[in-house]
Amino acid sequence: MATTKSSSNRILATPSSNARKNYLYVQEVGTLHSVEPHISKRQNLNSFLFIVVISGSGTVTLDGQCFPVDAGNCIWIDCSHSYSHESSADDPWTLMWVHFYGNSASAFYNTYMEQDNPFLFMPPSIVPFTEALHTLYQAHETKNPLSELISHKCLTDIILLCFTESSRKNETAATIHEKLQLVRNYIEEHCMEKINLDDLADTFYISKYHLSREYKKTFGITLGNDLTAKRISHAKSLLRFTSDSVEQIAASCGFQNAGYFTKVFRKAENMTPLEYRKKW
Repeated sequence: MATTKSSSNRILATPSSNARKNYLYVQEVGTLHSVEPHISKRQNLNSFLFIVVISGSGTVTLDGQCFPVDAGNCIWIDCSHSYSHESSADDPWTLMWVHFYGNSASAFYNTYMEQDNPFLFMPPSIVPFTEALHTLYQAHETKNPLSELISHKCLTDIILLCFTESSRKNETAATIHEKLQLVRNYIEEHCMEKINLDDLADTFYISKYHLSREYKKTFGITLGNDLTAKRISHAKSLLRFTSDSVEQIAASCGFQNAGYFTKVFRKAENMTPLEYRKKW
């Protein structure tokens, strides 16, 4: 472990045999305020590390892969793996942290990771996490005779918060996916009408910026391009199976005029609407 200047408060705990056998227990708990860039490297520890980034920024490297970290992030690491965390030179961080272990610790962590949950995440609020860490620190600082029971409860609370946060994010992701599918169904059904992003955002109660970003991420195509593709598909059907004029087809497919329709159609099909009609 290599460090530069920092202000650190830590308490090293030695659990009883009863705690080692039956509880989750604290190995170290503390706070760190980096005055200058700070790096810590470890591996092959029988320990789990939980960190809350109070302020500042830095990076965490786990098994050779580096991740940016910002204020508000929480980190849960299996210390049997190779890991390091380094404070930013421009924005040194302040951390609250605990090293802990126990017979059930690995089972909790493995279950968490098997559910494809991230070891690095940002909850809506870090307050429940910092309150648990503060209680842990205080219990060991004051040598509370119930410190091992308090530690077990606080560590269990932190683990539960991690699972709760991941569950909340999964539910949110599912809700967003369902809403995006509704948006796509809507433009499929109403693609012949005038549709714009602002109206869709108002109809489905979602930020237009979030809608644009998530639509592309989910379906692999921008919302505007998807809408245009649906209109072109309908136009192709009308060109093949009706005698409507290009002007009529443009209007019925939601294009502002025949000239714009022809331009968009040529870009999509590499031929004009009339050439398409003749060819097919």
